[in-house]
Amino acid sequence: MSFIKVASGVVNQTPMAWESNTKHIIQAIEEAKKQDVSLICLPELCISGYGCEDYFFAADLAEQAMKCLHEIVSETAGIVVAVGLPVRHNNSLYNTACLIANKQIIGFYCKQNLANNGIHYEARWFRPWPAGLVESIEIDQMLYPIGDIIFDLSGVRIGFEICEDAWVSNRPGRRHYERGVDIILNPSASHFAFHKFLTRERLVLDASRSFGCSYIYTNLLGNEAGRAIYDGDAMIASNGEMLVSSERFSYEDHLIIAAVIDTDNTRLNQLQNKISSSIKDKTWRVPARFDFPEIDPVPQQIAELEAFEKGGALKEEEFARAVSLGLFDYLRKSRSNGFTISLSGGADSCACTALCGLMIRLADESIGLERFKEKLSYIKEIQSAKTEEDLALALVHNIYQGTENSSNDTLESAQSLAESIGSTFYNININGLVETYKSLIEEQIGRQLSWKTDDIALQNIQARVRAPGVWLLTNLSNHLLLATSNRSEVAVGYATMDGDTAGSISPLAGIDKHYLRQWLRWLETVGCEVKGKHIRIEGLKKVNSLQPTAELRPLELNQTDEADLMPYDFLDALEKVAIRDKKSPVDCYKNVVIRFKEVYSESQILGWTERFFKLWSRNQWKRERYAPSFHLDDLNLDPRSWCRFPILSGGFEKELEELRYYADGNRGRYGRGRIGF
Repeated sequence: MSFIKVASGVVNQTPMAWESNTKHIIQAIEEAKKQDVSLICLPELCISGYGCEDYFFAADLAEQAMKCLHEIVSETAGIVVAVGLPVRHNNSLYNTACLIANKQIIGFYCKQNLANNGIHYEARWFRPWPAGLVESIEIDQMLYPIGDIIFDLSGVRIGFEICEDAWVSNRPGRRHYERGVDIILNPSASHFAFHKFLTRERLVLDASRSFGCSYIYTNLLGNEAGRAIYDGDAMIASNGEMLVSSERFSYEDHLIIAAVIDTDNTRLNQLQNKISSSIKDKTWRVPARFDFPEIDPVPQQIAELEAFEKGGALKEEEFARAVSLGLFDYLRKSRSNGFTISLSGGADSCACTALCGLMIRLADESIGLERFKEKLSYIKEIQSAKTEEDLALALVHNIYQGTENSSNDTLESAQSLAESIGSTFYNININGLVETYKSLIEEQIGRQLSWKTDDIALQNIQARVRAPGVWLLTNLSNHLLLATSNRSEVAVGYATMDGDTAGSISPLAGIDKHYLRQWLRWLETVGCEVKGKHIRIEGLKKVNSLQPTAELRPLELNQTDEADLMPYDFLDALEKVAIRDKKSPVDCYKNVVIRFKEVYSESQILGWTERFFKLWSRNQWKRERYAPSFHLDDLNLDPRSWCRFPILSGGFEKELEELRYYADGNRGRYGRGRIGF
């Protein structure tokens, strides 16, 4: 019994989708059985879904989850299964992992450390379980242990850390070590963020080494509830060595990774480290019988990174894969028929279109064309598709809506991109609509509108006139309209409400414009590495040669985004220290002047810093109205999941006065320019 075959299972779930969630869990268990696995760990709250929000308060939710649990229990003959669900106990709700062995519920471990920062609000719905406490819970006239427990299955001791439990300094694994556990299971719902998988890997390896155990980590997969994306990261480590890790960003409903662990080897580690338990009370030990089959040793197991994780473009690869998977799941779970984008030929709308093209290509590489069509079987228009381009023609619709201020360059950019991915492309001129609205208002106010006196209004009407047409086109096909604003524009409100912000999803609202332009060049020239080849979108060549511009002023005025605002690299650096790091305007100025003093004058830096804080504070109402965006990192500005700010505020007036006083007193200190305007 020294050798045990164990598995980590990832599943793509949806909040309160009881039938499909249960189906995916049972499919994962069946796959584990086929691979002769004795123990499988499935993700946190995978029965109910992690993102149920305030519906966790509904009594029916816990009852439905318990019904699903009983259905899952009946499918566990000959295997040990750990599965996550919410459990009501003593008029409180707990985030639990249920351990099942051979069609018998053994007990419930309760999460002790609730994630309550960033996008997580677990303490709103759940209570943390006190360390060391064990109670009983009655379910269908049967009593089961619940709380801080260790399961002893015929001499094999199994403990839990549920997601956040492993991220705190006083993690439960320390107590499990004192109790002599052989295996620690970590069912998680750990949202994607750039490079986060590397941190998870360190947590898993360090735990397996420090606690002298085998550590099984699993995570959710896909876009579960709308904003958070899960990469399906799963790992099995033993004694500080990674045995196996999963494929990330899969388009499957479930995935299994398996490895053979040696309990004698981990026990030797604990013995050599002279482990001694100071815990006298043994109520935490829950014994049960399970006959682990005899299996032979296996050759050395060594986990390898995926090809795309080894290269020098990890952030580019992760952005492409996370957002593409997020779009695919949003599409099918909302039962929409595709995506429509108002394709201006600029960087943002081209990025949205390119991501839709990538979604099709990456899904094809992951699950194949037939499985792709099967998962979107409700879309009749794609069922006869033979190629990726056939799929794109139905699933991705683009419309270019030009005015007299639009250039041939942007039309060529839009059309060449649409052709390269195979999307449906429409080209209309809305200048007559703009002039109609303009003349109607001029007639009512009794004067002519001009660029000299009415600049913003004349720009905005063009953007707003585009919305009804693209919404009409979207509705005709039961598509989702993609809003095209990026995070840099979100920060300073450089967008027209009910114009370019119109949409069902805003896939770029979590990424800055400076990086986005770099990513587009990478996608054109390098692309995603898949199975020894690269998926490029070569139709981005034209947009990558253009300077970003809204094209809302007359062409002879040579409008550019950066002239309207400030250089994007400067804006993004300032946003980082001001919003993420919560620095004062004076401290922000000190930071950016050191970084950019060789590039821009002190007067420019001061002016842009003031402008940023004024625009940030007066545009919170816009951020409240942006379409849902995907969470990608801790620079997110979404007020509904990450970065809250009052709609009405003092506008940093006193702080900016202090900034001007500081800058005036340090004139010339940094060796460039003169403070003032």
